[in-house]
Amino acid sequence: MTILTSASEKKHRRSPKTTTTTTTTPFLLPQTHHHHDDYDDYYSSEGGFFGAVFNLSTTVVGAGIMALPAAAKELGLIQGVIMIVLIAVLTESSIEMVLRFGKASKASSYSGVVGDAFGGVDRTILLACIVVNNVGMLVVYMIIIGDVLSGTWADGAHHTGVIEGWFGQRWWTTRFALLLFTTIFVLAPLLSFRRLDSLRYTSALSVFLALLFVVIMAGIAILKMAQGDVGMPRLLPKIDGQASFWKLFTTFPVLVTAYICHYSIHPIENELKDPMQMKSIVRASMGLCTSVYVATSFFGFVLFGENTLDDVLANFDADLKVPYGRVVEDFVRMSYGVHLMLVFPIVFFSLRLNLDGLLFPYNTLPFAYDGKRFFGVTVGLMGFIFLGANFIPSIWDAFQFTGATAAVSIGFIFPAAITLRDPNGIATKNDRRVSWLMILMAVSSSTAAISSYLYSIFEAS
Repeated sequence: MTILTSASEKKHRRSPKTTTTTTTTPFLLPQTHHHHDDYDDYYSSEGGFFGAVFNLSTTVVGAGIMALPAAAKELGLIQGVIMIVLIAVLTESSIEMVLRFGKASKASSYSGVVGDAFGGVDRTILLACIVVNNVGMLVVYMIIIGDVLSGTWADGAHHTGVIEGWFGQRWWTTRFALLLFTTIFVLAPLLSFRRLDSLRYTSALSVFLALLFVVIMAGIAILKMAQGDVGMPRLLPKIDGQASFWKLFTTFPVLVTAYICHYSIHPIENELKDPMQMKSIVRASMGLCTSVYVATSFFGFVLFGENTLDDVLANFDADLKVPYGRVVEDFVRMSYGVHLMLVFPIVFFSLRLNLDGLLFPYNTLPFAYDGKRFFGVTVGLMGFIFLGANFIPSIWDAFQFTGATAAVSIGFIFPAAITLRDPNGIATKNDRRVSWLMILMAVSSSTAAISSYLYSIFEAS
């Protein structure tokens, strides 16, 4: 299907005089058939390097970081670090492929690149994968926020939340009530922004809080090691049966999910003053996030050892026996809870626009300018995410499902398939080798992870 995109939708390609016909559909705006000068300010084109790095890093460093110490516990420290770095390298390669093929096809979105290579059906499948992945991620965010504020249950033991610990068990300290208050008074105002660049300051603050979390956890772990209270973590995986062997594969979807940010690449590039900086922005963001992930996995596993929970924040309800221990423990949990609240609208931004593209593909009015659509999609999504966070018991369950299906498709399978299809004739031999490696890892590990998950369900029953 051929559509005419407005000049404002194409201006991020930095060709002001060009208003051409294209076969791709912009990611940020639904399909439009008429030019409208009032839309020219939809893309600000004022984004800078550091703001873009913060926005992209905020998309990456979300709830996934909380499951990394548990992943290191399953894999062992050595294999855990190797896998974190390997996934980072492959993720950067896949993003570079999407950007390169996007420039060659003049596509203004990830879905546009897929549509150019395979057509509308595959584009719709990609949008569905992005929606599933982002809904799963935001449910995980809400679960962790609920764990921080109201506590959680793990292995038959209750881990007290910060607000519950301060005020005791009241109707307003229950998980449902605290998540409802958070949604209305914190998330709703942030979700009202209609441009991604408007969230650059909250993104910078969220990255600072993530780094602060890592620094404090590292400080506690180093202090405990100096006191001789903890030792070096297990370096290799512990395999004592068939179930433990297959469980190793469940870490792959968790690690892949921790790096997924492909759906935010083009919205960030669209708002840059200089789109040529995008490759450097991706590299800087991947380096920053990998450093944070390795440090979190190492120090989290050192600190809690074999008692590391799926959500490592829940471990901080125990007495760590450090100076001002209770204050430090509550501060760590609350700071990362606030971090997730600030990350939430960044991920929600992409989710909302992709869902609108699926539900209203032929609407002529851009989403940000249609108040009824904007309000309806926002409220409907938040209601679904809120209910999911109250009924899904563990972040590991959510990560396994979204990571083994939607996340590997977004992060590896679609970029690799585009490269192998090579609609613009620009793929190199190395591109094809990397693409086959991505597909092999994604398909084999996801199949094993899903099989392991189903096996554990049948064993439990």
